[in-house]
Amino acid sequence: MVNVAILGFGVVGSGVAEVLATNGEHIDHKVEDLIRLKYILDVKDFPDSPFADKVIHDFSIIENDPEVNIVVETIGGARVAREFTERALKAGKSVVTSNKELVAEHGYDLLKLAEEHGVSYLFEASVGGGIPIIRPLNQCLAANEITEICGILNGTTNYILTRMIRAGLSFAAALKEAQENGYAEQDPTADIEGHDACRKICILASLAFGRHVYPDQVPTQGITGVTLADVAYAESCGKKIKLLGRAIHRPDGRVCAFVAPHLVDLEDPLSGVEDVFNAITVRGNAIGDVMFYGRGAGKLPTASAVVADVIDAAKHMKTKKYLGWGPGGAEVAVPPAGVESVWYVRANAASDQVRAAFPGAVFLARPGAPEGECAFLTGTALTRGMLDQALCGLDCVCVFRVLD
Repeated sequence: MVNVAILGFGVVGSGVAEVLATNGEHIDHKVEDLIRLKYILDVKDFPDSPFADKVIHDFSIIENDPEVNIVVETIGGARVAREFTERALKAGKSVVTSNKELVAEHGYDLLKLAEEHGVSYLFEASVGGGIPIIRPLNQCLAANEITEICGILNGTTNYILTRMIRAGLSFAAALKEAQENGYAEQDPTADIEGHDACRKICILASLAFGRHVYPDQVPTQGITGVTLADVAYAESCGKKIKLLGRAIHRPDGRVCAFVAPHLVDLEDPLSGVEDVFNAITVRGNAIGDVMFYGRGAGKLPTASAVVADVIDAAKHMKTKKYLGWGPGGAEVAVPPAGVESVWYVRANAASDQVRAAFPGAVFLARPGAPEGECAFLTGTALTRGMLDQALCGLDCVCVFRVLD
Protein backbone atom coordinates (compact mmCIF):
# COMPACT_ATOMS: atom_id res chain seq x y z
CA MET A 1 0.00 0.00 0.00
CA VAL A 2 1.23 3.48 -0.91
CA ASN A 3 -0.32 6.13 1.34
CA VAL A 4 -0.71 9.74 0.21
CA ALA A 5 -1.16 12.94 2.19
CA ILE A 6 -2.39 16.16 0.55
CA LEU A 7 -1.23 19.52 1.91
CA GLY A 8 -3.82 22.19 1.16
CA PHE A 9 -7.44 21.45 0.21
CA GLY A 10 -8.04 24.32 -2.18
CA VAL A 11 -8.80 24.07 -5.89
CA VAL A 12 -5.90 21.80 -6.84
CA GLY A 13 -5.75 19.80 -3.59
CA SER A 14 -9.45 18.98 -3.72
CA GLY A 15 -9.03 18.09 -7.39
CA VAL A 16 -6.27 15.62 -6.51
CA ALA A 17 -8.51 13.94 -3.94
CA GLU A 18 -11.33 13.79 -6.48
CA VAL A 19 -9.15 12.24 -9.21
CA LEU A 20 -7.71 9.67 -6.80
CA ALA A 21 -11.25 8.68 -5.75
CA THR A 22 -12.99 8.83 -9.15
CA ASN A 23 -10.23 7.10 -11.10
CA GLY A 24 -9.06 4.85 -8.27
CA GLU A 25 -9.88 1.57 -10.02
CA HIS A 26 -8.16 2.75 -13.21
CA ILE A 27 -5.08 3.86 -11.22
CA ASP A 28 -4.93 0.54 -9.36
CA HIS A 29 -4.25 -1.28 -12.65
CA LYS A 30 -1.20 0.92 -13.29
CA VAL A 31 0.71 0.33 -10.06
CA GLU A 32 2.07 -2.65 -8.15
CA ASP A 33 1.10 -1.24 -4.74
CA LEU A 34 -2.34 0.33 -4.38
CA ILE A 35 -2.41 4.11 -3.85
CA ARG A 36 -4.69 5.36 -1.10
CA LEU A 37 -5.37 8.82 0.36
CA LYS A 38 -4.71 8.85 4.12
CA TYR A 39 -4.57 12.52 5.18
CA ILE A 40 -5.59 15.98 4.04
CA LEU A 41 -3.87 18.85 5.84
CA ASP A 42 -5.63 22.21 5.97
CA VAL A 43 -6.33 24.97 8.46
CA LYS A 44 -10.05 24.53 7.86
CA ASP A 45 -12.51 21.70 8.39
CA PHE A 46 -14.63 20.49 5.49
CA PRO A 47 -17.63 18.82 7.15
CA ASP A 48 -19.61 18.59 3.90
CA SER A 49 -16.78 17.00 1.92
CA PRO A 50 -16.73 13.26 1.24
CA PHE A 51 -13.13 13.43 2.47
CA ALA A 52 -13.99 15.12 5.80
CA ASP A 53 -12.74 12.17 7.86
CA LYS A 54 -9.23 12.55 6.40
CA VAL A 55 -8.75 16.23 7.34
CA ILE A 56 -6.13 17.04 9.97
CA HIS A 57 -4.48 20.30 11.08
CA ASP A 58 -1.03 19.24 12.31
CA PHE A 59 1.68 18.52 9.75
CA SER A 60 3.76 16.58 12.28
CA ILE A 61 1.17 13.78 12.13
CA ILE A 62 2.05 13.30 8.46
CA GLU A 63 5.75 13.87 9.03
CA ASN A 64 5.96 11.21 11.74
CA ASP A 65 3.69 8.61 10.18
CA PRO A 66 5.94 5.95 8.61
CA GLU A 67 3.01 4.69 6.52
CA VAL A 68 2.83 7.95 4.52
CA ASN A 69 4.97 7.48 1.41
CA ILE A 70 4.02 10.45 -0.79
CA VAL A 71 3.15 14.02 0.16
CA VAL A 72 1.25 16.18 -2.34
CA GLU A 73 1.98 19.87 -1.74
CA THR A 74 -0.70 22.19 -3.11
CA ILE A 75 -0.45 24.96 -0.52
CA GLY A 76 1.19 27.47 -2.85
CA GLY A 77 3.66 30.21 -1.98
CA ALA A 78 7.27 29.68 -1.00
CA ARG A 79 7.35 29.93 2.80
CA VAL A 80 5.16 27.34 4.57
CA ALA A 81 5.22 25.10 1.50
CA ARG A 82 9.02 25.08 1.53
CA GLU A 83 9.19 24.22 5.22
CA PHE A 84 6.73 21.33 4.89
CA THR A 85 8.41 20.08 1.70
CA GLU A 86 11.84 20.02 3.33
CA ARG A 87 10.49 18.25 6.41
CA ALA A 88 8.70 15.64 4.28
CA LEU A 89 11.79 14.94 2.17
CA LYS A 90 13.98 14.63 5.27
CA ALA A 91 11.43 12.20 6.70
CA GLY A 92 11.96 9.96 3.66
CA LYS A 93 8.73 10.83 1.86
CA SER A 94 8.52 11.67 -1.84
CA VAL A 95 6.91 15.02 -2.59
CA VAL A 96 4.75 15.96 -5.57
CA THR A 97 3.84 19.60 -6.15
CA SER A 98 2.05 22.03 -8.45
CA ASN A 99 3.80 24.97 -6.78
CA LYS A 100 5.57 26.92 -9.53
CA GLU A 101 6.82 29.63 -7.18
CA LEU A 102 8.51 27.13 -4.91
CA VAL A 103 10.15 25.19 -7.75
CA ALA A 104 11.29 28.35 -9.55
CA GLU A 105 12.88 29.79 -6.40
CA HIS A 106 14.14 26.67 -4.61
CA GLY A 107 13.96 23.78 -7.09
CA TYR A 108 17.69 23.04 -7.12
CA ASP A 109 17.92 22.81 -3.32
CA LEU A 110 14.80 20.66 -3.02
CA LEU A 111 15.85 18.27 -5.78
CA LYS A 112 19.23 17.88 -4.13
CA LEU A 113 17.58 17.25 -0.76
CA ALA A 114 15.32 14.60 -2.31
CA GLU A 115 18.32 12.82 -3.81
CA GLU A 116 20.18 12.92 -0.51
CA HIS A 117 17.28 11.19 1.22
CA GLY A 118 16.53 8.67 -1.53
CA VAL A 119 13.12 10.01 -2.47
CA SER A 120 11.52 11.82 -5.41
CA TYR A 121 10.57 15.46 -5.90
CA LEU A 122 8.24 15.79 -8.88
CA PHE A 123 6.48 18.86 -10.28
CA GLU A 124 4.85 18.14 -13.64
CA ALA A 125 1.85 20.32 -12.71
CA SER A 126 3.98 23.38 -11.96
CA VAL A 127 4.12 24.31 -15.66
CA GLY A 128 1.23 24.09 -18.07
CA GLY A 129 -1.37 22.65 -15.68
CA GLY A 130 -2.49 19.41 -17.30
CA ILE A 131 -0.13 19.72 -20.29
CA PRO A 132 2.68 17.14 -20.14
CA ILE A 133 5.93 19.09 -20.54
CA ILE A 134 8.31 18.36 -17.63
CA ARG A 135 8.48 14.63 -18.26
CA PRO A 136 8.78 14.96 -22.06
CA LEU A 137 11.61 17.47 -21.64
CA ASN A 138 13.41 15.16 -19.24
CA GLN A 139 12.78 11.89 -21.08
CA CYS A 140 11.28 12.01 -24.56
CA LEU A 141 13.50 14.85 -25.79
CA ALA A 142 16.59 13.76 -23.84
CA ALA A 143 18.50 12.95 -27.05
CA ASN A 144 18.17 16.56 -28.23
CA GLU A 145 20.20 19.60 -27.46
CA ILE A 146 17.42 22.07 -26.72
CA THR A 147 18.11 25.46 -28.27
CA GLU A 148 14.96 27.39 -27.39
CA ILE A 149 11.69 27.13 -25.49
CA CYS A 150 8.94 29.60 -26.30
CA GLY A 151 5.39 29.52 -25.09
CA ILE A 152 2.11 30.96 -23.94
CA LEU A 153 2.44 30.02 -20.28
CA ASN A 154 -0.41 31.88 -18.59
CA GLY A 155 -4.06 31.23 -19.34
CA THR A 156 -5.37 34.41 -17.70
CA THR A 157 -3.33 36.76 -19.87
CA ASN A 158 -4.10 34.71 -22.97
CA TYR A 159 -7.82 34.95 -22.21
CA ILE A 160 -7.58 38.73 -21.76
CA LEU A 161 -5.69 39.19 -25.03
CA THR A 162 -8.11 36.89 -26.84
CA ARG A 163 -11.08 38.97 -25.69
CA MET A 164 -9.32 42.18 -26.70
CA ILE A 165 -8.67 40.72 -30.15
CA ARG A 166 -11.97 38.90 -30.69
CA ALA A 167 -14.47 41.17 -28.93
CA GLY A 168 -12.71 44.54 -29.02
CA LEU A 169 -12.77 44.81 -25.23
CA SER A 170 -10.36 47.17 -23.52
CA PHE A 171 -7.72 45.65 -21.26
CA ALA A 172 -9.69 46.74 -18.16
CA ALA A 173 -12.97 45.30 -19.48
CA ALA A 174 -11.33 42.02 -20.51
CA LEU A 175 -9.67 41.70 -17.10
CA LYS A 176 -13.00 42.30 -15.34
CA GLU A 177 -14.65 39.63 -17.49
CA ALA A 178 -11.82 37.20 -16.70
CA GLN A 179 -12.34 37.81 -12.98
CA GLU A 180 -16.11 37.32 -13.29
CA ASN A 181 -15.54 34.02 -15.09
CA GLY A 182 -13.08 32.81 -12.47
CA TYR A 183 -10.07 32.95 -14.81
CA ALA A 184 -8.36 35.77 -12.92
CA GLU A 185 -7.84 36.34 -9.21
CA GLN A 186 -9.19 39.43 -7.47
CA ASP A 187 -5.55 40.47 -7.26
CA PRO A 188 -4.39 39.55 -10.78
CA THR A 189 -0.89 41.03 -10.44
CA ALA A 190 1.02 37.75 -10.75
CA ASP A 191 -0.74 37.02 -14.04
CA ILE A 192 -1.01 40.36 -15.81
CA GLU A 193 2.47 41.55 -14.81
CA GLY A 194 4.00 38.33 -16.10
CA HIS A 195 5.31 36.91 -12.79
CA ASP A 196 3.49 33.59 -13.23
CA ALA A 197 4.91 33.10 -16.74
CA CYS A 198 8.33 34.10 -15.44
CA ARG A 199 8.33 31.33 -12.83
CA LYS A 200 7.29 28.77 -15.41
CA ILE A 201 9.96 29.70 -17.96
CA CYS A 202 12.53 29.52 -15.14
CA ILE A 203 11.55 25.91 -14.45
CA LEU A 204 11.62 24.96 -18.12
CA ALA A 205 14.96 26.70 -18.70
CA SER A 206 16.52 25.06 -15.64
CA LEU A 207 15.42 21.61 -16.76
CA ALA A 208 16.29 22.06 -20.44
CA PHE A 209 19.67 23.75 -20.00
CA GLY A 210 20.93 22.13 -16.82
CA ARG A 211 21.48 25.08 -14.46
CA HIS A 212 19.04 26.80 -12.12
CA VAL A 213 17.64 30.01 -13.57
CA TYR A 214 16.09 32.28 -10.92
CA PRO A 215 13.10 34.60 -11.47
CA ASP A 216 15.16 37.70 -10.67
CA GLN A 217 17.40 36.81 -13.64
CA VAL A 218 14.46 36.93 -16.06
CA PRO A 219 13.38 40.39 -17.30
CA THR A 220 9.59 40.37 -17.22
CA GLN A 221 7.02 42.60 -18.89
CA GLY A 222 3.30 41.92 -18.57
CA ILE A 223 0.33 42.94 -20.71
CA THR A 224 -0.91 46.04 -18.87
CA GLY A 225 0.61 48.24 -21.59
CA VAL A 226 -1.24 46.51 -24.44
CA THR A 227 -4.06 48.63 -25.89
CA LEU A 228 -6.72 48.14 -28.54
CA ALA A 229 -4.64 50.40 -30.77
CA ASP A 230 -1.80 47.87 -30.63
CA VAL A 231 -4.23 45.02 -31.29
CA ALA A 232 -5.51 46.82 -34.41
CA TYR A 233 -2.04 47.61 -35.71
CA ALA A 234 -0.97 43.99 -35.19
CA GLU A 235 -4.05 42.78 -37.08
CA SER A 236 -3.26 45.12 -39.96
CA CYS A 237 0.02 43.28 -40.61
CA GLY A 238 -1.35 39.76 -40.09
CA LYS A 239 -0.26 39.27 -36.49
CA LYS A 240 -1.65 38.81 -32.99
CA ILE A 241 -0.26 39.97 -29.66
CA LYS A 242 0.66 37.16 -27.26
CA LEU A 243 2.48 37.17 -23.93
CA LEU A 244 5.41 34.78 -24.40
CA GLY A 245 7.94 33.28 -22.07
CA ARG A 246 11.17 32.51 -23.92
CA ALA A 247 14.41 30.78 -22.98
CA ILE A 248 17.27 30.69 -25.47
CA HIS A 249 20.42 28.62 -25.08
CA ARG A 250 23.34 30.72 -26.29
CA PRO A 251 26.44 29.25 -27.98
CA ASP A 252 28.53 30.20 -24.93
CA GLY A 253 26.32 27.98 -22.75
CA ARG A 254 24.52 30.78 -20.97
CA VAL A 255 20.75 31.19 -20.93
CA CYS A 256 18.76 34.18 -22.09
CA ALA A 257 15.26 34.01 -20.61
CA PHE A 258 12.58 36.70 -20.63
CA VAL A 259 8.82 37.30 -20.62
CA ALA A 260 7.21 39.97 -22.82
CA PRO A 261 4.36 40.65 -25.24
CA HIS A 262 5.23 39.71 -28.82
CA LEU A 263 3.58 40.16 -32.20
CA VAL A 264 3.09 36.63 -33.55
CA ASP A 265 2.41 35.91 -37.22
CA LEU A 266 -0.96 34.33 -38.02
CA GLU A 267 0.85 31.41 -39.67
CA ASP A 268 2.62 30.57 -36.41
CA PRO A 269 0.68 27.91 -34.43
CA LEU A 270 1.05 30.02 -31.27
CA SER A 271 -1.20 32.69 -32.78
CA GLY A 272 -4.12 30.24 -32.83
CA VAL A 273 -3.88 29.45 -29.12
CA GLU A 274 -6.81 31.28 -27.55
CA ASP A 275 -8.78 31.74 -24.33
CA VAL A 276 -7.25 30.00 -21.29
CA PHE A 277 -5.24 27.50 -23.32
CA ASN A 278 -1.45 27.31 -23.12
CA ALA A 279 1.07 26.14 -25.70
CA ILE A 280 4.79 25.51 -25.39
CA THR A 281 7.12 25.13 -28.37
CA VAL A 282 10.41 23.31 -27.79
CA ARG A 283 13.16 23.49 -30.41
CA GLY A 284 15.70 20.66 -30.47
CA ASN A 285 18.67 20.18 -32.76
CA ALA A 286 17.48 16.71 -33.82
CA ILE A 287 13.69 16.91 -33.68
CA GLY A 288 13.15 20.50 -34.78
CA ASP A 289 10.06 22.18 -33.32
CA VAL A 290 7.49 20.33 -31.21
CA MET A 291 4.48 21.91 -29.51
CA PHE A 292 2.65 20.96 -26.34
CA TYR A 293 -0.89 22.34 -26.16
CA GLY A 294 -3.79 22.15 -23.74
CA ARG A 295 -5.47 23.64 -20.70
CA GLY A 296 -2.80 25.39 -18.70
CA ALA A 297 -4.77 25.60 -15.47
CA GLY A 298 -7.97 24.46 -13.80
CA LYS A 299 -8.89 22.08 -11.04
CA LEU A 300 -9.00 18.73 -12.83
CA PRO A 301 -6.39 19.33 -15.57
CA THR A 302 -3.83 20.34 -12.94
CA ALA A 303 -4.89 17.52 -10.62
CA SER A 304 -4.43 15.11 -13.52
CA ALA A 305 -0.76 16.09 -13.78
CA VAL A 306 -0.30 15.89 -10.01
CA VAL A 307 -1.78 12.39 -9.80
CA ALA A 308 0.39 11.27 -12.74
CA ASP A 309 3.41 12.29 -10.64
CA VAL A 310 1.97 10.42 -7.65
CA ILE A 311 1.75 7.30 -9.81
CA ASP A 312 5.31 7.84 -11.05
CA ALA A 313 6.59 8.28 -7.49
CA ALA A 314 4.73 5.13 -6.41
CA LYS A 315 6.33 3.13 -9.21
CA HIS A 316 9.78 4.30 -8.15
CA MET A 317 9.56 3.70 -4.42
CA LYS A 318 12.46 1.24 -4.59
CA THR A 319 14.43 2.40 -7.63
CA LYS A 320 14.43 6.20 -7.64
CA LYS A 321 14.23 8.16 -10.86
CA TYR A 322 15.96 11.45 -10.20
CA LEU A 323 15.10 14.69 -11.90
CA GLY A 324 17.40 17.66 -11.54
CA TRP A 325 19.78 20.33 -12.70
CA GLY A 326 22.92 22.10 -11.54
CA PRO A 327 23.21 25.12 -9.25
CA GLY A 328 22.39 28.63 -10.41
CA GLY A 329 24.60 31.68 -10.33
CA ALA A 330 25.15 35.12 -11.79
CA GLU A 331 27.01 33.61 -14.74
CA VAL A 332 24.15 31.32 -15.79
CA ALA A 333 21.75 33.88 -17.33
CA VAL A 334 22.14 36.98 -19.46
CA PRO A 335 19.56 39.67 -20.29
CA PRO A 336 17.84 39.66 -23.69
CA ALA A 337 19.34 42.97 -24.81
CA GLY A 338 21.54 41.15 -27.31
CA VAL A 339 18.70 39.15 -28.92
CA GLU A 340 17.98 40.64 -32.33
CA SER A 341 14.35 41.10 -33.35
CA VAL A 342 12.18 43.01 -35.71
CA TRP A 343 10.31 45.43 -33.44
CA TYR A 344 6.82 46.90 -33.38
CA VAL A 345 6.84 50.56 -32.35
CA ARG A 346 3.98 52.95 -31.67
CA ALA A 347 5.02 56.58 -31.34
CA ASN A 348 3.88 60.15 -31.60
CA ALA A 349 6.02 61.06 -34.57
CA ALA A 350 5.93 62.15 -38.19
CA SER A 351 6.56 59.52 -40.85
CA ASP A 352 9.61 61.38 -42.18
CA GLN A 353 11.17 61.23 -38.69
CA VAL A 354 10.61 57.49 -38.64
CA ARG A 355 12.07 57.01 -42.13
CA ALA A 356 15.16 58.92 -41.15
CA ALA A 357 15.68 56.75 -38.05
CA PHE A 358 14.53 53.45 -39.60
CA PRO A 359 15.15 53.38 -43.37
CA GLY A 360 13.49 49.97 -43.74
CA ALA A 361 10.43 50.72 -41.62
CA VAL A 362 7.10 49.13 -42.58
CA PHE A 363 4.29 51.53 -41.68
CA LEU A 364 1.02 50.23 -40.22
CA ALA A 365 -2.47 51.69 -40.26
CA ARG A 366 -5.66 51.35 -38.24
CA PRO A 367 -9.12 52.93 -38.45
CA GLY A 368 -9.55 56.01 -36.31
CA ALA A 369 -5.88 56.57 -35.56
CA PRO A 370 -5.36 60.08 -34.12
CA GLU A 371 -3.32 62.60 -36.00
CA GLY A 372 0.35 62.36 -35.13
CA GLU A 373 0.21 58.66 -34.13
CA CYS A 374 2.59 56.47 -36.06
CA ALA A 375 3.07 52.70 -35.83
CA PHE A 376 5.61 50.65 -37.71
CA LEU A 377 7.76 47.54 -37.84
CA THR A 378 11.49 48.21 -37.88
CA GLY A 379 11.91 46.07 -40.99
CA THR A 380 15.32 44.77 -39.96
CA ALA A 381 16.29 42.86 -36.84
CA LEU A 382 17.91 44.99 -34.16
CA THR A 383 19.19 44.48 -30.64
CA ARG A 384 17.46 46.52 -27.96
CA GLY A 385 20.46 48.81 -27.75
CA MET A 386 20.39 49.48 -31.49
CA LEU A 387 16.64 50.08 -31.28
CA ASP A 388 16.93 52.54 -28.39
CA GLN A 389 19.63 54.45 -30.22
CA ALA A 390 17.46 54.75 -33.32
CA LEU A 391 14.44 55.78 -31.22
CA CYS A 392 16.34 58.63 -29.63
CA GLY A 393 14.41 61.83 -30.39
CA LEU A 394 11.11 60.05 -31.12
CA ASP A 395 8.19 60.23 -28.68
CA CYS A 396 7.85 56.46 -28.26
CA VAL A 397 4.65 55.14 -26.68
CA CYS A 398 5.24 51.39 -26.70
CA VAL A 399 7.61 48.77 -28.11
CA PHE A 400 7.09 45.03 -28.56
CA ARG A 401 9.22 42.34 -30.17
CA VAL A 402 8.03 40.52 -33.26
CA LEU A 403 8.51 36.76 -32.94
CA ASP A 404 10.77 35.47 -35.69
